[in-house]
Formats: sequence, C-alpha cells, structure tokens
Amino acid sequence: MIGLRLSRRSRIALILLLLFGLFFFFPMRVALGLAGLERLGIAARDVRGTVWSGRVDQLMLGNMPLGSVRAGLSPTSLLMGRARFDVARTKGLPDDIKGALTVGFGRIGVDDVTGAVPLGRSFAPLPLSSLMLEDVSAYYSDDRCGHAEGRVRARMAGQFPGLNLSQGLSGVVTCDGDALLLPLVSQSGLEKINLRIWRSGRYVAEMRVETADPALAGTLGQIGFTSVGNAQLLKVEGTL
Repeated sequence: MIGLRLSRRSRIALILLLLFGLFFFFPMRVALGLAGLERLGIAARDVRGTVWSGRVDQLMLGNMPLGSVRAGLSPTSLLMGRARFDVARTKGLPDDIKGALTVGFGRIGVDDVTGAVPLGRSFAPLPLSSLMLEDVSAYYSDDRCGHAEGRVRARMAGQFPGLNLSQGLSGVVTCDGDALLLPLVSQSGLEKINLRIWRSGRYVAEMRVETADPALAGTLGQIGFTSVGNAQLLKVEGTL
C-alpha cells in the first residue's frame, strides 16, 4: 500500500475543513438534546435538518401542541453565552407563531413569542381554549421566575351561562415569586383568571367572577364554582 503523506499545513487545513463541516452540518436533533429543552417540557415527534436550518414536527410544550415549525440556532446569541433557537410558522393562518426558545447558564425560557398557543384540555375543567401571545418573553433562573413581559389574551371554550366572555380575558405576564403569573381580566372587569406556572410545570389557575346575582351564582355552582363572599371561585391545579 502507498501511504498518503500530508504536509503539516495540509493536515491543519484538513482538520479545519472537518471541523467546519461538523459545525455547519450539525444535526438540529442533537443540538436540541444538548440544550436540555426537555427541562422546559419541550418535546417533538420528529426533528430534521441542521442546527442552522431545521424542521420540528409536532412541537409540544408540556401538553400544549404548537404544531410543526421551522427552527434555527442564532449564531449571535452564542457570543452572549446563550443558545437561542428561533422557531416560526408563518403561513398567514390563525395558528401562526414565531419566537425563540432560549437556554443559558442557569436560565431557560422563551423570547419574543407572538402567536396562538392551543391549550386543548390542559387546564380543564377551566374552559381555556387558547392563548394569544404578543411579544412575550419569560425565563426561569434556576427554579425562580427571573423575568417576564408581554401581553396575553385568553380565549374561552364554549359559553358560560350569564357571562359574556366573547372577547376573552387579557393581561400582561409577570413574575410572582417563583412562578410565572398570567393575570387575565375580562372587558367588564368582573371576571378574572390568575394562572401561575412554576419551572417544574406545576400550575394553579383561579377563575373569579364577581356577582351578586343568586341565579348566576347557582348556575356557576353547578359547574364547580364555590362562593367566596360576593364572588364565585373556580380553582384548578395540575402539571403541564
């Protein structure tokens, strides 16, 4: 056999070429695994493509389906010590969504998310059908909510007898101690939902309806509300 002899310069060039190929064609599936996004409850049916331009099929955030999205790692964020995976589905449809999943030293969260998040029965029997996010950014630092901002509108599934919630409830996300808090209020101000979510995925959702109408109180009582002063309260706890 005839050995292949390379000069020192050629060996260095070959190594650099191999490293460049590994870096440029690094699989998105492996990158997502290394980032540890499962700690945020992220899962997917299938991941394809490179870390710079990939596709994630049936992306899930806990029990909430986000559908299939394009995904790519932001090189700029790497210079700041964070792995930011930009995701998007922009087809001009009501379920369009865009934003980013971000992992850094001791922190994990989402950045600049705008779009619809279907909830299914995640918070049953509380009839929340979906959340409409507008420039929502939030992260947990270790096990505490480190920062949260952006607007959220919650849409309700079905109708509540005696209540007009066709416009949903809205509010600005914030931190409340260790938990991420979504304080949602209806247009009338008489209906409120406080939804708290912890890093572990545990949540507590409370819906409060201010009313002095005994007929409405009786109707709400039939679907699980309890009387607290002049209000009716429905509390739901669980894990996403």
